[in-house]
Amino acid sequence: MISWKAWKQRLCIALLLGAASMQAAIAGPVLSMTATPNPAALGSTISVDVKLDDIADLYAYQFTLSFNSALFQATGGTESGFLQSGGSTVFDAGVVDNVAGSIAFVYGSLLSPVPGVSGSGMLAHFTFDVIGTGSGLFQLSDVLFLDSGFGDLALQVQDLTVQANGSTSVPEPAAFWMLGLGLAGIGVMRRRRA
Repeated sequence: MISWKAWKQRLCIALLLGAASMQAAIAGPVLSMTATPNPAALGSTISVDVKLDDIADLYAYQFTLSFNSALFQATGGTESGFLQSGGSTVFDAGVVDNVAGSIAFVYGSLLSPVPGVSGSGMLAHFTFDVIGTGSGLFQLSDVLFLDSGFGDLALQVQDLTVQANGSTSVPEPAAFWMLGLGLAGIGVMRRRRA
C-alpha cells in the first residue's frame, strides 16, 4: 500500500512532467534542416532541405545559410512546395559565397493578398559537393518570418551537423571479381562432394 506522502510525491512528479510536455508542445514553430545522405562520402553530393514545422499564417521569409567551406561547396538552390501551396510565390535562392561558406539572403514570399500558409513542410532545397573530411555545421541566421499582416513570427532555429568522410560505399571492381571467384570455388567443391 502506498503512503499518503509517496502518493503526493508521485502526483507532483506527474504534474511537473505534464507541464513540461505541454510547454514543449506550445513552444512554437521550428525551423530546421535535414541532409541526405548523412554521413556523406568525399566527392559526393548532398542535399540539404530547410523545413518548417507547426507554423501558422506564413506569408514571407528570409534567412542566410552558413556552412563549413573547407568541407562543402554550394552548387545550387531551389524553392520547395510549402509556401507555393498558398498561391503564386517569388523566390530567390540567395547569393552563394563558397569562400566564406554562406548562401546569403534566401527569401520567398506569396505575391497576392491571400492568407498565409499553415502547417509543416519544406521551404528550400540546396545541393553541396563534399570536398573535405570532418564534421561540418550548417547554421541559419538573419532569420525573418512574416505573417499575412507582415507581423514577425517567432520560431526556434535548429542547426545541422553533417559528417563528411573519405570512404565510399561503392565496392571496387576487384571486390566483385573476388566474390565471383569465391562463389565459383564453392560451386566446384559442392560438385566434387556429390
